[in-house]
Amino acid sequence: MTDREARGGDEVVGLLLAAGGGRRLGGRPKALLAYRGRPLVEHAVEVLRAAGCARVHVVLGAAADAVRERARLAGCVVVTNPEWEAGMGTSLRAGLGSLAGTGARAALVCLVDQPGIGPEAVARVLAAGGDPSALVSAAYDGVRGHPVLLGADHWAGVAAAATGDRGARAYLKEHAEAITLVECGDVARPFDIDTPGDLVHLE
Repeated sequence: MTDREARGGDEVVGLLLAAGGGRRLGGRPKALLAYRGRPLVEHAVEVLRAAGCARVHVVLGAAADAVRERARLAGCVVVTNPEWEAGMGTSLRAGLGSLAGTGARAALVCLVDQPGIGPEAVARVLAAGGDPSALVSAAYDGVRGHPVLLGADHWAGVAAAATGDRGARAYLKEHAEAITLVECGDVARPFDIDTPGDLVHLE
């Protein structure tokens, strides 16, 4: 095995953003919401792995200690974002920062609160590109959504532009012509779990 292989340098790493505190859910951390009898974060990790990501980095924030205790995250690189309350942008920066020095060529970014997006949609995005210059996004009826694949060449620019809850949105808008859109509306539903009314999707 070469040093590059040992570092996972030929891999696209799954990057799961799971730090949200569920402010509109009455302060229930999204990672710990129950889905099919287990924490939502476990389900999201399994989706990434089933889609083909051998390595997964998970960014925690709200109730991070409780998530570590209650969720089975064995084999994952767990990153704690102490600034999670400032918005998803800080979690994306923390997650991309955790990839520094790994040799990974791209990151496949997923959100913990979208259980309607399963392995088939994630695998489609993964298959559409994985070189360091790649920008790939799932689309739903032509509208860009998650997951998003960010080649390593873009990480610094994405991190610099990630503020508040916008994540990679500003960077992707600026580089819209370079994005490969992969239609996933036939195999996934991109709803978010944001409010009490959305909890019906977890039943």
